[in-house]
Amino acid sequence: MKPRALDLFCCAGGSAMGLFRAGFQVVGIDIEPQPHYPFQFQLGNAMDFDPQGFDFIWASPPCQAYTNAQRIRGREHPDLIEELRSRLLWFPHIPHVIENVPGAPLINPLELCGAMFGLKTYRHRIFECSFPIDQPAHPPHIAPVRKMGRRPQPGDFMHVVGNFSGVDQAREAMGIDWMPRDKFREAVPPAYSEYIGRAALDHIEAAKTA
Repeated sequence: MKPRALDLFCCAGGSAMGLFRAGFQVVGIDIEPQPHYPFQFQLGNAMDFDPQGFDFIWASPPCQAYTNAQRIRGREHPDLIEELRSRLLWFPHIPHVIENVPGAPLINPLELCGAMFGLKTYRHRIFECSFPIDQPAHPPHIAPVRKMGRRPQPGDFMHVVGNFSGVDQAREAMGIDWMPRDKFREAVPPAYSEYIGRAALDHIEAAKTA
């Protein structure tokens, strides 16, 4: 039987797909209905999660509180990371990851970029991992980036946020083909979670033989 991963704040399943490709059976929880989620889904408050029966926990709490755009607009957004971390630490036998945007208050985070995985988007994300994982080399950003509202040209990398143009190109850039436009502009590319998921599986297997 495959090890089971609990995907908190799952949205439409960008992280889930990577975990599945790494070798997990995935169950997602989100407070909003997610009809495009590609695996088993439970509607509910992710902060009330029950980890019983799971081998790994992935959590992607809302990131808006840490984005530059939201700081400029002066809007208030929930900051759940500290509370979430405290809850995850109640279960030290279950490895976990907290994912968010650069600038979020994560501890010793791993940083991943699309250029590390051959994607046509840089899309930096950071990950607080409760198990050992190698930081990949960060390739230089040499490809031009097509900003919002401008159709990408051959060789361009895409900035897949907001009101971007070129949906088909964005799907290819992100490695996501099952979500609608308004979902994958905020998603984690599956390549990121697959990389982390494989390290988590190695950690789980090592713990069994320790």
